[in-house]
Amino acid sequence: MEEKKRYKVYKIIMLVVLVAFITFLITSITFYQYFVKGNSLNKYLALMTSDESQDISQTLDTYRAVIDKYYLGEVDEESLKEGAIKGYIEGLGDPYTEYISKEDMQDYLEDTMGNFVGIGIYMVKDTETNRIMILTPIKNSPAERAGIRPGDYIIAVDGEEYTGDDLTVISTKIKGEEGTTVKLQILRGEETLDFEITRENIVVNPVDGELLENNIGYIEFSSFDEGTAEQFKTKFEELQSQGITSLIIDLRNNGGGIVDEALQIAGYIADKDSVLLYEVDKDNNETVETNESDPIINMPVIILTNENTASSSEILAGALKDLGKAKTVGTKTYGKGVIQQILTLPDGSGVKITTEKYLTPNRTEINKIGIEPDETVELPDEVENVLNVERSQDTQLQKAIEMLS
Repeated sequence: MEEKKRYKVYKIIMLVVLVAFITFLITSITFYQYFVKGNSLNKYLALMTSDESQDISQTLDTYRAVIDKYYLGEVDEESLKEGAIKGYIEGLGDPYTEYISKEDMQDYLEDTMGNFVGIGIYMVKDTETNRIMILTPIKNSPAERAGIRPGDYIIAVDGEEYTGDDLTVISTKIKGEEGTTVKLQILRGEETLDFEITRENIVVNPVDGELLENNIGYIEFSSFDEGTAEQFKTKFEELQSQGITSLIIDLRNNGGGIVDEALQIAGYIADKDSVLLYEVDKDNNETVETNESDPIINMPVIILTNENTASSSEILAGALKDLGKAKTVGTKTYGKGVIQQILTLPDGSGVKITTEKYLTPNRTEINKIGIEPDETVELPDEVENVLNVERSQDTQLQKAIEMLS
């Protein structure tokens, strides 16, 4: 009886084992069918991993084969190409090098030259928040009249939300035909505000100035656009006719622009034949920029700087500081010591690409370092936004006036 019972248990165990084996066999065959026989993706991936010498075109061809075989939706050839190029350029990891589509190229060039149809704002990417921040509205622009303020964040355009990575896209969306409107959703502190602004032909005239106490001239501008140097000269001559004996150049919150405009302004102050800038390319070839004309400004000069003083602004401040032609007051500059070129490709698209680094006349590197001012002056703690400082709280300007009085 006991033997019969053991035999029965044995049969049950063998049955379980047999069922488990058959299940394993079926599963193995199914997985083999899917992963080896039926799924060509493995073949594509195997091709990619087996040949590390594949160039980018071969790799893209492999992925295209996967898309053609498996992708359910419609394929937009132009979007695929744009995405591939954009990703390729972004792979450099350089925040200043970017791909510009054919559709955006004309607008981009107009922006660089300082002429466009839009609402009149200067924008930057705030890397801390990954949002687009308004550096400043252009004076008398539709944006300023609508109540847009420095330090505002653009979180949506015409109902579509964007991040800091979308600076070029937002710029294009905000532009349009003269007389049409654009809707902006703005974050100001904790408050979300909605604006509807009519686009206009923006005549950029960033150079402003006034006569301060003790015959001190004051000139400020937000960027180096085409014609900025000539406008600077005109404003200086206007102040000179009012009897100024010293000059303050406010480069705070000036994000840069056209290098030649900065060098031209430096040439108004530096001695003839002075070295203004060294430009060094990837092969260590060096170009020396010198002042070819006699100076027209022969008086004490102070330059105001802060953490938003960048690029061409640093070229101007660094040159005049090294040459002993100006004192700098404020806080350390941003530290963008590289120069980009905009190259147009045969299909009409383009790339803004970092091609050179620059050194000040004393061969000082600035990139990711910045320029320390001669006189470090912080703004009061109660100043919440360095982009919008009341004169009564502007300790940096007050210090400059004190030094020149």
